[in-house]
Amino acid sequence: MMNDIKQQIDALRQTLEQANYDYYVLNQPTISDFEFDSKLKALEALEAAHPEFYDPNSPTQRVGSDLNREFEKVAHAYPMLSLSNTYSEGEVQDFYNRISKDLNEPFEIVCELKYDGTSISLIYENGQLQRAITRGDGVQGDDVTANVRTIRSIPLKLHGDDYPAQFEIRGEVLLPWASFNQLNEERAAAGDSLFANPRNAAAGTLKTLNPKVVAQRKLDSYLYYLLGENLPADTHFDNLQAARRWGFKVSDAVKKCVKLDEIFAFIRYWDVERKNLPVATDGIVLKINAIHQQQQLGWTAKSPRWAIAYKYNPEQAKTRLKAITFQVGRTGVITPVAELEPVELAGTTVARATLNNEDYILNKDIREGDTVIVEKAGEIIPQVVRVVSEDRNPMQTTAPFDFAARILELGLDAERPENEVFWRLRKPNRDQIVRRLIHFVAKPCLNIEGMGESVVTNLYDAGLVKTPADFYALQKHQLLQLDKFAEKSAKNLIEAIAASKHSELWRLIHALGLPNVGIQTAKDLARHFKNLDDLAHADYDSFRRRSVSEKTGRELIGETSVIAGIGAVVAQSIITWFSDPEHQDLLDQLRAAGLNFTSAATNACALSDLTGKIFALTGTLPTLTRDEARQLIENAGGRVSGSVSSKTNYVVAGAEAGSKLKEAQRLGVSVLNQDELLALLDSDAPTIDRDDTAAAVVQGELF
Repeated sequence: MMNDIKQQIDALRQTLEQANYDYYVLNQPTISDFEFDSKLKALEALEAAHPEFYDPNSPTQRVGSDLNREFEKVAHAYPMLSLSNTYSEGEVQDFYNRISKDLNEPFEIVCELKYDGTSISLIYENGQLQRAITRGDGVQGDDVTANVRTIRSIPLKLHGDDYPAQFEIRGEVLLPWASFNQLNEERAAAGDSLFANPRNAAAGTLKTLNPKVVAQRKLDSYLYYLLGENLPADTHFDNLQAARRWGFKVSDAVKKCVKLDEIFAFIRYWDVERKNLPVATDGIVLKINAIHQQQQLGWTAKSPRWAIAYKYNPEQAKTRLKAITFQVGRTGVITPVAELEPVELAGTTVARATLNNEDYILNKDIREGDTVIVEKAGEIIPQVVRVVSEDRNPMQTTAPFDFAARILELGLDAERPENEVFWRLRKPNRDQIVRRLIHFVAKPCLNIEGMGESVVTNLYDAGLVKTPADFYALQKHQLLQLDKFAEKSAKNLIEAIAASKHSELWRLIHALGLPNVGIQTAKDLARHFKNLDDLAHADYDSFRRRSVSEKTGRELIGETSVIAGIGAVVAQSIITWFSDPEHQDLLDQLRAAGLNFTSAATNACALSDLTGKIFALTGTLPTLTRDEARQLIENAGGRVSGSVSSKTNYVVAGAEAGSKLKEAQRLGVSVLNQDELLALLDSDAPTIDRDDTAAAVVQGELF
């Protein structure tokens, strides 16, 4: 029984990690927002019921990433967390009732439109824009200041004189519908692929390296949350009004509500009216108005307890399912795809939709030739949600879809393993090998610039690359024989391949495609083993500590993780992967090619262990910038919070310290100056127990 539950948890974690990667890194989502949220809630429920399977690297404990190597990485002063999503008025009422019970005092809720763009954080000093940072992984993002300066709705210099000397404002960068349609028309005329929706177009534009291109695409913005130590008001609503006065584009669709009926009226009104807006929206955001009440309610590791997003039901359309085809992924999983009569849906033409797996098809009795209902949850991934059974012609009824028969018909050597929902190839075919190669060079792996999917596919089909090691044997003259390669582009790609040899160890571990190993687990493995060869030769005891009976000295009575988050299933899958002779040969070839197999040395300044300790920074330090102080603390295992609470261990205060210092004094939190911080970093700081670590939440927000 417990083993089945653990398998469910592991499967959900793996699915969500892959979805995060596809969505935030590749900008190619593979599941809908609704399905992602449903799986996340299921995982949260299982983890809450079975704390013995706690994993700090679970998707419930982290935020996805959109980092791009070409831009400078900058740490957020206040982590950018995500919002919990709801899809019914009943869940909104549950949120309202919980807030009422927890606060036990009058409160207001501010209702706002949920804009469907890409998140941005803007830093202003003395009334002028200093930095613009993308959301990134929530802890650090990309500096896109040069691009943001081209967005005309974002002020470079503020109006008035009553703004704080330094503050941060967050919001959304959007591509208006008119600009989006014009951009896709231009791309179609040029023979380029089209953007799926304005959100992807805005994200792609903001990460364009040429600011002139960004300016031509006419991005827009809406700002909706103010952060800093000397804000003009204690309420979110009044801070928005101040931001509007300073020249920021703040939506007029903002309303203070006290009663549930007012909230529901706002939701229902904008469900209709939002379709007349010039930009994309997908829901409503509800936030507690008073900032002191926000702080009282607090945060979870992933989202605030004082805010929630209500997402509108996705648009649906009816069409005919012409055929069911199969798509093979890099792990050998076979995914069925619905080939549809093209239909207009949520602003785009849809011709294909996911069917998930064999059970999904059987449970919904989906047959070729059926009339089906298709929706784009989150306006991104089309999916077949049901069959219009009354439209079936009883005289021409097709037979139920036979998954196994179609496997044989296509000549695929595949099986459906016991207790799994997916069919898998027994041996890799062309599609799977290409997907593995694409994964190896992707941004969260070796990140070889210029090595896109089409390039990898062409290299494979030309017989130039069969394994990842073959990338490092490529010559410029070979590339020049392929389409779309000229002297300069071939030279650049060869140089990018050579540069990837020096990538961090965790990137190589992730690129290898170890089963059940996502980005965070790859980082943990690199940090623990410090050498790929040591990881490759690790035995089970290197991952799991087994306890035996003191009486018999032989009877196994339990196991614990040597590396946080590495359970028995993951440990065994890693060992099995490295024991494969084919994989051993690949490691030998990569080593011979000169790839980095070791972790970088630990920062020499971070001598002590501050694991789990929570710090807050306030004021100006004599010689360290905040980013430098933050880096020193994090290198030593500590965390830097954007606010002070009873869980804070230290407040580091400099000149002109703000409200954090007063709050630290009120709560009795230890206050350090710069010299005392450096002394602490050089000492053997005491550790705290796991319960304190789990409770020490980094407090910050996205909105």
